[in-house]
Amino acid sequence: MSNLSLLYLSRQDVEKVALDIPTIIDLLEKAFREKGEGKVELPPKPGIHTRPNSFIHAMPAYIPSLHSAGIKWVSGYPDNPKRGLPYISGLLILNDEESGLPYAVMDCTWITAYRTGAASALSAKYLARPDSKTLGIIGCGVQGRTHTEAMTTMFPIERLYAYDILPSAQEKFIAEMGAKFPKIEFVPATHPREVVIQSEIVVTAGPILKNPSPTIEKDWLQPGAFATALDFDSYWKGEALQQIDKFTTDDLAQMEYYRTLGYFKETPQPYADLGEIVAGKKPGRQSPTERSMAMNLGLAMDDMAVAPTIYQKAKEMGLGVWLPL
Repeated sequence: MSNLSLLYLSRQDVEKVALDIPTIIDLLEKAFREKGEGKVELPPKPGIHTRPNSFIHAMPAYIPSLHSAGIKWVSGYPDNPKRGLPYISGLLILNDEESGLPYAVMDCTWITAYRTGAASALSAKYLARPDSKTLGIIGCGVQGRTHTEAMTTMFPIERLYAYDILPSAQEKFIAEMGAKFPKIEFVPATHPREVVIQSEIVVTAGPILKNPSPTIEKDWLQPGAFATALDFDSYWKGEALQQIDKFTTDDLAQMEYYRTLGYFKETPQPYADLGEIVAGKKPGRQSPTERSMAMNLGLAMDDMAVAPTIYQKAKEMGLGVWLPL
């Protein structure tokens, strides 16, 4: 044991690797295809809850084709930004699939942010109209940014409507992302309705609430549009969700587990999970007028699909600190 070690990668180390979004989407597509074929081990995530609307989750997964096994220990605390702390934080551990020994520990903040955007973009690849040119972002935080990057990678976005309950967050988002994507017109909105009714792709990225007071109403989402709800049903009223022609999630068992905890009271049963669609077991978009939605819950598989590549690139770049076991 004295000769065994693991590589520790800080948040700064992971960010220095800067894995590009097309690569992340490609890794997730491979993982979801494996999941759709029943080859991924992915138990529903257990969690503890030390404060209202907060969570600390244990997220294990094994993807045989990517030789990736591990767990993410991640927390989400909505009040953290008021303290100058990130909403999402945690660590990810990778284990050797043959011996079970851990060989890497890394900060999961960057990975969580970007794999979430990539999973939504992958859902949109199969469910949104490929010629979608308008993007709506409700919630101008980290996920608003990563989803902007991911969706503009996949679609010919020309105009983006942005809304946040904090005007300062909305202004900062438009300034930063407008500089990053100068060819896109950024339009500030004063109400979520302005965003939803005008967008072909809609992203809601607020906090996850067990007992929400939803805002988005029936008929706001235009026929043919695609939405991804990162905040579960916190922004979407039941009657709006019932209008969705193809309602999907990333894992059916996990959604049922959340229902037993009191979530998704007015959320319909999914048509399919993303793995079934990627594997070709169920069709994606079939009509230009279909309303579609991905309510992805966030899977450990997403993290395990990305983390080994980050580990390999970090080693090549000489990043991180080796620690003895």
